[in-house]
Amino acid sequence: MRKRLGLVAAALLSLLVPMLIAAAPAHAAVGLRVSGTRIVEANGNAFVMRGVSHAHTWYTSQTGSFSAIKSLRANTVRVVLSGGRWPANGASDVANVVSLCRQNRLICVLENHDTTGYGEQSGAYTLDQAVTYWSSVRSALTGTEDFIVINIGNEPYGNNSVSAWTSATTSAISRMRGLGFQHLLMVDAPNWGQDWQFTMRDNAQAVFNADTQRNTVFSIHMYGVFDTAAEITAYLGAFQTAGLPLVIGEFGHNHSDGNPDEDTIMAQAQSRGVGYIGWSWSGNGGGVEYLDMVTNFNAASLTSWGQRIFNGANGIAQTSREATFFGGGSTDTTAPTTPGTPSAAGVTSSGATLTWSASTDSGGSGLAGYNVYREQGATDPLLGQSTTNSITLTGLSASTQYQVYVRARDGANNLSGNSATTTFTTTSGGGGGGGCTAAGTVQNQWSGGYVVQPVTVTNTGSSATTGWTVTFTLPAGHTITGSWNATLTTSGQTVTARSLGYNGTLASGASAGFGFQAGRPSGDTATAGSYTCAAS
Repeated sequence: MRKRLGLVAAALLSLLVPMLIAAAPAHAAVGLRVSGTRIVEANGNAFVMRGVSHAHTWYTSQTGSFSAIKSLRANTVRVVLSGGRWPANGASDVANVVSLCRQNRLICVLENHDTTGYGEQSGAYTLDQAVTYWSSVRSALTGTEDFIVINIGNEPYGNNSVSAWTSATTSAISRMRGLGFQHLLMVDAPNWGQDWQFTMRDNAQAVFNADTQRNTVFSIHMYGVFDTAAEITAYLGAFQTAGLPLVIGEFGHNHSDGNPDEDTIMAQAQSRGVGYIGWSWSGNGGGVEYLDMVTNFNAASLTSWGQRIFNGANGIAQTSREATFFGGGSTDTTAPTTPGTPSAAGVTSSGATLTWSASTDSGGSGLAGYNVYREQGATDPLLGQSTTNSITLTGLSASTQYQVYVRARDGANNLSGNSATTTFTTTSGGGGGGGCTAAGTVQNQWSGGYVVQPVTVTNTGSSATTGWTVTFTLPAGHTITGSWNATLTTSGQTVTARSLGYNGTLASGASAGFGFQAGRPSGDTATAGSYTCAAS
């Protein structure tokens, strides 16, 4: 009898299964979604994040940053929000942020910063509290799944109680889905986002499976923990091998905990189709001001880090593609015409003005900007953000030959050929009672390295400078591993630091600062060194 019942049950099941399969509707994407290791749009087109973070919660008046970030060709901005640990961003403010994202054709990753360093940093919120915040602003997010990603909580654990990350993250995802959020969700790693204990890596599959929509992407923050190519490739490779989606949700070119290998981070992200979001646009404090990409929220005043991430190899300008949701799927493949040969005028010891005949574009996208390159031994991307046909270069070295060429980019990211090259030599400068001094301070040190910041340059002359050059000698075995607010070159142990366009002009008595990170042999003493300064 028991055997007969089993056969009947099996027969019924064989009838029910095809009926259930036939009745189930095909799954339709609501908006941005996970597909294997990739993020795709609702139409199935792959989308790779190329963007930066903007600290909106502390700088709510800097709404122009959205268009400025877009002007430098980013396709994504990660927006810092708070539910009360810092100035709170309520539903009306979030609605305005959402509007700015759409107006500027940016995919926006909205992140709750309140959770930063939970378990180690006083005042940090739990992930559960972060979900409560998202619930409070849900009205501003309804219907935004095509261009808004919700990063539930930034760096939700410090280095304490890290084992709780898996259950807390799983619970947060479940609550978000229970509240009706259908957005692509992003979850940060513990260990201040760097996952050096591999808690997120080793539990990612379980967390992903807990999302009823299977629509969660994991975010790793790469700073000092990721200072070698081997560490970077191993971590990214682990997620690709597991078939799980990952983005580099934060990274920098330098940090107090070590020197991240930003070149490998960006190259690997590009070769693997992994998104990256650099930290951060502007307004950093607390000793990490060198992570500002622009000075005072001004897109025309890129720092060395800003130049690197926007205009460098595998950078945003080179690799970013606008989401097709905004019309970025244009079929325009026609490159703009080659711009005219630049002409140099107003050449001084530290600058020159270049003009050229404008490019034209017949592909329908319209010109998006020009990239101006200068060569001084090696190619150095200088600018790529506007459709002007002239530019004034500053911060050049006296008595130095420069070669400059121009290329144009259209709205579909097609590049023209290079213009013919113009060569000019800056003047020798001098005169006017110029002079300067420089002095440095060791800010931080650890086994194998140290940070000197600031190196303060002061104009001691009677007239304004247009640029400055500082030279110093490192002890034997010490090497430069990073720098900010100056261009550094080395010859043996001699280091030369040159001002940038935004900090070379100093009134009499005024000062500017730069910094650098150096490696040292074990047991050696960190040293600020002595400096020789020359002004032009």
